[in-house]
Amino acid sequence: MEKIILYTSVFVISFAATAVAVKLLLPLLVKLKMGQRILEIGPSWHMGKQGTPTMGGISFAAALVISSMIYLLYSGTGDPVYFLGTLGYILSGALIGFADDSLKMRKKENEGLTASVKLFFQLVTASAYISFCVAMGYVTTDIYIPFTGISVDAGGFYYLFAVLTLTGISNAVNFTDGIDGLCSSVTATAALFMALLSVRCGDYENIFFSLAISGICLGFLIFNFYPAKIFMGDTGSLFLGAAIGAIAVTSMKNTAIFIIGAVYIAEAASVVLQVIWFKITGKRLFLMAPLHHHFEKKGLSEVKIVLIFTTATFLTGIIGSLLV
Repeated sequence: MEKIILYTSVFVISFAATAVAVKLLLPLLVKLKMGQRILEIGPSWHMGKQGTPTMGGISFAAALVISSMIYLLYSGTGDPVYFLGTLGYILSGALIGFADDSLKMRKKENEGLTASVKLFFQLVTASAYISFCVAMGYVTTDIYIPFTGISVDAGGFYYLFAVLTLTGISNAVNFTDGIDGLCSSVTATAALFMALLSVRCGDYENIFFSLAISGICLGFLIFNFYPAKIFMGDTGSLFLGAAIGAIAVTSMKNTAIFIIGAVYIAEAASVVLQVIWFKITGKRLFLMAPLHHHFEKKGLSEVKIVLIFTTATFLTGIIGSLLV
């Protein structure tokens, strides 16, 4: 019963802290004129969102630090070293995103850090984090084979798998942020099922991080659901990507994310396929990538797309958390 109360408190505190932080942050962002720049190549109706305050992901970092401190003080089981390492990695995602968003604001356009620079920092932080986890004994070099109940020691290959998973998931979550409430809704749902998977595996720290991330997303969704009053920016999406990636690779079932996060994978795959197809044929495979913009071009409303993608995540979450 004490554990249930503790983890429920983590969820509620993360939700409330984010909601309060956004409420306080909004007028400051407006005053500083931190408005979103909209790409001209995007859907024409998105131009109406020009100037909507962005960098709302700053509130995520504040909420996670607060909930982490409370959990460590009252759980009696949390490992402070693991928490600091994981918290540091997640915040590094927010920091990369913050640098990207800040550069966009300074240049007054929708292009911040170059893709190569962003990828470099992601690879460096992912490598440092996974090396830390292995060195401290928080993870083994096993890779779980879905639906078999079997894990295989991958040896040195594990490091490549883990770094690519961390970096890939981070960018996939980033791609999912493109319409009002989409990334918040999908990630809140995915994180809940990651929490359920963590319960099954006895990964108590990951139960905390999963519930905290879900609460953060739902607290932000109050202001981010269509029509959004604020955007999370790369500060938020790379924070969420780092968090989901960290939970995934430190799980005993470290491949479950490819099922639970199937929507993320589809979004990232649509971008890759679009580029490859265009280079080969000179034509577009999708009307626009990532995938949610393809459905927008097909005439689906933002609310319908969010509902479809969140429902899909709910279904893949059931499979990934209960059957893998």
